[in-house]
Amino acid sequence: MQRTEPDTTIDHRYGDPGAAATPWADAQERFAAAELAWLSTVRPDGRPHVTPLLSVWLDGAPHICTGEDERKAHNLAANPHVVLTTGANALHGGLDLVVEGRAERVTDPDRLQALADAWEKKYGSEWHFDLRDGGFAGGNGLALVYRIEPTTAFGFGKAPYSQTRWRFPEA
Repeated sequence: MQRTEPDTTIDHRYGDPGAAATPWADAQERFAAAELAWLSTVRPDGRPHVTPLLSVWLDGAPHICTGEDERKAHNLAANPHVVLTTGANALHGGLDLVVEGRAERVTDPDRLQALADAWEKKYGSEWHFDLRDGGFAGGNGLALVYRIEPTTAFGFGKAPYSQTRWRFPEA
């Protein structure tokens, strides 16, 4: 899936003088390397739901999976808009990342296999997935796989302090 580069801006109100915008390529690398991310969804009654999970970055976007009977899957069925975050839990140093977007279910067998391979490469054989019924077969049943199509993302640098915003063209 080919995407054009996002529009990158820095908001100098929220950073050190002279801080530069974080390049999108750097943000992607950091997100791809993160062991854990936090997914925020909205329950059908409008209440928020946040949970930690594993993610992989492939073809310009983060991907997540969740059991078909889990709260996340029910929330995504009702409202596909999400926020995925990761970063360093420290005041000084690191880069916190926030990706706002729309969760799109992945069912194509070739894409699913590429994602299953990416999960195992990143997290080891403990996270090996076989394909079944348009998702990942696991010990606890079927896991649905989603691509988070970014609409807006933010990078919060903490050495120096900075706030970068990336806006993506409509798909």
